[in-house]
Amino acid sequence: MSFQTPLLSLIKSRRSTRTFLEKPVERDKILTCIEAARYAPSAENLQLWRFLVLDDADLIQKFGAQAFSGIYRPTRWALKAPVLIAMTAKVDILVNRLGRLVQGTAFYLLDMGIAGEHFVLEAHELGLGTCWIGWFNRRKARRFFKLPLNYRVVALLAMGYPSKLPSKSRKLVALNKIVHFNFEQSE
Repeated sequence: MSFQTPLLSLIKSRRSTRTFLEKPVERDKILTCIEAARYAPSAENLQLWRFLVLDDADLIQKFGAQAFSGIYRPTRWALKAPVLIAMTAKVDILVNRLGRLVQGTAFYLLDMGIAGEHFVLEAHELGLGTCWIGWFNRRKARRFFKLPLNYRVVALLAMGYPSKLPSKSRKLVALNKIVHFNFEQSE
């Protein structure tokens, strides 16, 4: 590749972190990450995201006892993170219902993915480690936060100062295998 930008370097160096130092994360850093997420684009600029932050160890344990029980038990490693963030979306908006019906796409999931990526990249820039978590009991997580039925807990983020540097090596599919310019389908 011919370009190596600061953003591309940041993206290339970010890894999921699953082990953290027993060190609290400053709230201003958490808010900075949420500020980065807030600037993500969203369908019709609805900004349906809400970030529910747990940075109290006792609350994290109570949450985990519900959300990481049963078949979700393998995710209990996240209980050692100093911060758990529930990324939630309000989904009773017309564009999301119509988008899913007409396009077959749940636009709120795309919106949350973009906002979440902004969040984790900012966290990495601030020296914090994060890990997306999709393996948890969504129903119990929603109940824990006492959310109305029109809110979905889309994902969780574990966050903290990494206890070790993640591996630098990563196997990726070659660029020329995933890019096709001016692609035409054969008849």
